[in-house]
Amino acid sequence: MKRGGTLICGFLLLVALCGCNDAKNETVEPTPSSVPTPSETNIEESAPDQVVQAYLAKWQQRDFAGMYALLAPAAKDLIAEREFVERYERIYDGIEADRLAVSAHPDSNAGSQELSPNTSVLGFDYSVSMDSVAGPIAFEQHGRLRKSEDGGETRWLIDWKPSLIFPGMEEGDVVRVQHSSGERGEIVDRTGVGLAVNGTVPQLGIVPGKLGDDPESAKASIAENLGIAVKDIDRKLGASWVKPDLFVPIAIVPEGSEDAFADIPGVVIQGKKLRVYPLGEAAAHLTGYVGEINADELAKRKDKGYENGDYIGKAGLEQLLEDQLRGTDGIKVVLSDGKGFVKSTLAEQPAVQGKTFQLAIDAELQKTLYDELKEDASSVSAIDPKSGDILALLSTPSYDPNAFARGISRARYDAWNDDPRHPFLNRFSKAFVPGSTFKLVTAAIGLDTKSLDPNEGKKIAGLTWAKDKSWGNYYVKRVHEVGSVDLSKALLHSDNIYFAQTALEIGKTKFAEGAAKFGIGEKLPIEYPFNASQLANGAIKNEIQLADSGYGQGQVTLSALHAALIYSTLANDGHIVYPKLILTDEAKSPQVWKERAMSPETAALLKDDLVKAVASPEGVGHGTYIEGAAIAGKTGTAELKASKGVEGLEYGWFVGFDANDPRLLLSVMVEDVGKRGGSKYVTPIVKRVFESAGSKTE
Repeated sequence: MKRGGTLICGFLLLVALCGCNDAKNETVEPTPSSVPTPSETNIEESAPDQVVQAYLAKWQQRDFAGMYALLAPAAKDLIAEREFVERYERIYDGIEADRLAVSAHPDSNAGSQELSPNTSVLGFDYSVSMDSVAGPIAFEQHGRLRKSEDGGETRWLIDWKPSLIFPGMEEGDVVRVQHSSGERGEIVDRTGVGLAVNGTVPQLGIVPGKLGDDPESAKASIAENLGIAVKDIDRKLGASWVKPDLFVPIAIVPEGSEDAFADIPGVVIQGKKLRVYPLGEAAAHLTGYVGEINADELAKRKDKGYENGDYIGKAGLEQLLEDQLRGTDGIKVVLSDGKGFVKSTLAEQPAVQGKTFQLAIDAELQKTLYDELKEDASSVSAIDPKSGDILALLSTPSYDPNAFARGISRARYDAWNDDPRHPFLNRFSKAFVPGSTFKLVTAAIGLDTKSLDPNEGKKIAGLTWAKDKSWGNYYVKRVHEVGSVDLSKALLHSDNIYFAQTALEIGKTKFAEGAAKFGIGEKLPIEYPFNASQLANGAIKNEIQLADSGYGQGQVTLSALHAALIYSTLANDGHIVYPKLILTDEAKSPQVWKERAMSPETAALLKDDLVKAVASPEGVGHGTYIEGAAIAGKTGTAELKASKGVEGLEYGWFVGFDANDPRLLLSVMVEDVGKRGGSKYVTPIVKRVFESAGSKTE
């Protein structure tokens, strides 16, 4: 992303003498079809057509001194040889002229024209073509030969004028290379609300020569208001290019803060084009941010046209979609007069704007979720279970991506980087232990493999259970003691023992095959990189691991998005909807990712049971109950610890949706809920989000 609109290249290729950067100067030999150049010994006495051929051949060879030797005396009186040679060299080098070809028109050969003693001027036509930094340049031109007397000798020489370089060129005209920025494509939400957009922010700068009688005091006031050190200002003012009357950028300042600098001499505030992230922290991990390209990035991408000072995606979608978001800069070679008026465009490659991406994300929902969870460490995904649209992807705690786009201070970066809550960690892309939310999968596998009778009551005594003595001291623990437990009661009370026993009855092979139907072990089919879920790290090793896996422990891991997709089966007759983050014409119709992850009958049964589990005051998910709605959902409190009996980190989960109005399915995971009520900490948050989302659609 360039720093502004149209820029004039550092070199202005003035027809009058001017400085210019070096550029490639590849000599192109005359093509075989060119007429041979007369020898240097007879050139002055050659016929008119030979002079034309010699002049054009030397032009093609970029032998500008040789061209000058063939100019008529009147032309030489107007321009010295050195100025003539430098004029051509600077223009051609500046536009990076290459593959120069100059040739006379066969039907306008000066030698074929009838001459008389009174003939003093002959015309000839010729063509010029070349490649340039902005593309091919080609034109046809008319030139003249003038009969000249020099030392008693009569010769035909070139009646040169500036327009012989380019058509329409006159003395004092300027050849310029102009650059224009191809603006970076934007990222917007489903309704067009900006998530990563091209905006303008106030930039404070100093004009050194206007700092007043007490520059040190002025700089101290500026530094105090900006919260930086005076030495930081001095470093920028000390750059080699700085002059007393030039604007020296110092810092981006917040909107509305301009008045604080109004009385400080030398301060100028002007608009600067910059990438802006309107949702800030609420969408930071999703959008990512851009920053100035560094040396390593430049080395990898130099062949793609990147230069020092360019901006590049550093994280999130800004980085993932960099090649498509990035615009292609435009460049043109123009001929303008001395006042800057463009007379003609000689070659042009127009700027191409980067692609704008519309996401399925709902910016308002994203902000609502962030406001609810910004003080927690959480991973959240929200989808439309019918269409597959991903409505929110949230990771907290977060950071402000605008700070990176504007130029982050070392102190601020270190504060975020050293924060023990890890705000840079993108939790929504990671997989975590799902706990009891995984019981839906176990129940579905059991029902569809006929390993589980939903109406059969399992006789379970006590709060702990082990299959037999082979388990040693290992046991499965539950929270509620219920004598006879069927599937509905097991979901109501989230009975770990019931689902551990169910997993054992299914068996390792069928359990793994059933889990695979839900996409477990696969990468999610989405543009954003998510950690793949897993049933086990390899194969399930033994019965204890199988039993633990049945209630979402063991080595089972899921991302919040994958959990949401699994629960979409309940709204789609057992199919898992295809997730859509980027909206395209092809993605408008709902699609299926996994067909028949569970049967329609199983999906209907489990949906009803989960509605009851939330509606019942005895249900562990009752905290999400909303009168008039039919929330079908499952809580989970997952434990991550080194061994049995050791206190570990607990994750609180809730995954569910309103079965009466399946437009929003929430999957929320909050870390470190062990001393905050486990999943009961999560359910009120989810309830408020459902209520907020419902009120906006009524």
